[in-house]
Amino acid sequence: MSDKKISIGMFGFGCVGQGLYDVLSQSQGLQANIEKICVKDKNKKRKIDMSYFTYDKKDVLSRNNLDVIVELIDDAAEAFKIVSEAMNNGVNVVSANKKMLAENFEALYNLQEKNNVALIYEGSAGGSIPIIRNLEEYYDNELLSSFRGILNGTCNYILTRMELENKNYDETLKDAQTNGFAESNPWLDVAGYDTLYKTILLTVHSFGLILKPDQVLNLGIQNVSFDDIVYAREKGLRIKMIGTGYKIGENGTGKFRVYSIPQFVSQKDELYNVNYEYNGVEVEGAFSCKQTFVGKGAGSHPTGSAVLSDISALTYNYKYGYKKLKKQAKAKGKLPNGEALDNDFEIKVYIRYKDKNEIKDIEITSVEEEYKSARTNYIVANVKFKSLFTLKGNKESKVFVCAV
Repeated sequence: MSDKKISIGMFGFGCVGQGLYDVLSQSQGLQANIEKICVKDKNKKRKIDMSYFTYDKKDVLSRNNLDVIVELIDDAAEAFKIVSEAMNNGVNVVSANKKMLAENFEALYNLQEKNNVALIYEGSAGGSIPIIRNLEEYYDNELLSSFRGILNGTCNYILTRMELENKNYDETLKDAQTNGFAESNPWLDVAGYDTLYKTILLTVHSFGLILKPDQVLNLGIQNVSFDDIVYAREKGLRIKMIGTGYKIGENGTGKFRVYSIPQFVSQKDELYNVNYEYNGVEVEGAFSCKQTFVGKGAGSHPTGSAVLSDISALTYNYKYGYKKLKKQAKAKGKLPNGEALDNDFEIKVYIRYKDKNEIKDIEITSVEEEYKSARTNYIVANVKFKSLFTLKGNKESKVFVCAV
C-alpha cells in the first residue's frame, strides 16, 4: 500500500456516496481525505458536517490539489460533463455510473488516452464483486468464450420474493421500494436497462468490443406475473434477469451475441441459487473453464467498498490496460464496435401474452408448446431474435418474454 495521502473531490452523497464515506472512515490502510463534496439539494439533511459540501461543481473541479474525482450522481449527462472536465484537467476519476459509461464509452476511452489519466469503475457492475478487474487482469490473455450474470439486485430481489413467498409483482415491487432495494421510479432496473449497461461494460472487458445501448436487446421483468413463476416452478426452473455475452466463430475472428433478458435457469445452473439482492457472474474461458463470482450486488456499503477499492488502486498508479480492446483495434485499424455484433439468429423463448395482436411483430419460426385460457396465454417458440427489438423500451406492452 502506498503511504501517500490522497485528496478526493466527490460528486453526489446518496446511497453509494454515504457508503463510501463510511467504509473510507473505517479503512485500515488507505490514507485519504475528502476535500469537498458537490451535491444538488440544498435542503436535504446530511449525516456529516455541512462544511464538506458545496453546490457549485467548480468548487471541486477547479481545485488543483486533488488526486481523484469520485463521481456518484444519478444524472448521466451531467456525470459525463464532470468526468470529461476532470480528465481534461489531468485528474484521475472513479465512477459507478454505468449508464454514463455505457452511453459514452468510446469518448471516455479516448479521453483517457489523450490525457494519460485513469478512469476506473469497478463499482458500476456487480456491486461488491470485483468482476471488471478480474476480466482485465486475471483473464487478460485468456480466450474467453462467454460471460453471463445476474447483475441487478432489484430484479433478483423481486423475482426471488415472488417465487419463495408466492407474491405477485406489484406487491413485491412495493416491498422492494420500502426496503430500499428499488427506486421510487424503478423503470431502469425492472425494464432491464441497468443490466444492459452493465452487460455492455463486461463486453468491453471480456471481448474488447464497444457497443451502444441501442444496439443491444434488453427486455425486463416489469410484465412478469405469478403465472410465469408457477410455470417455471412446475418445470424445476427459476426466472433470472441475466446479461449474456458470448463469442461465435473461432479464435476471435467471428462475431458476438450480447443481450440482457430474463432467462429460465435449472437447478444445475450456478446462478440458480443466487437469490435476493445478490449478484452472480459466470465466466467461461478456453483454459480456465467456468468460474462463478457471487456477492452483494446492491446497497450502500457493498458498492461503496468497490469504489474504495478503485481509489486504493490509484495509489499504485493503476489504470485499465484495455488489452483486448487495443488488440481488436490494431487488427481492425479502428476501435471495434457494432459491426461484430450478431443479432441475426433464432432463439427459443417463452412468451406470455393476453392478446395475439400484442405479439404480431415477433417473427415466430416454430411453436413447441402453446397454452390458452380465459386468464392468460403463452407459447414456447423459436423466434427471430432481431424481431424482439420491437418490445425494447415499450412501456405500453404487457408481454413477458423469457429465454428458454
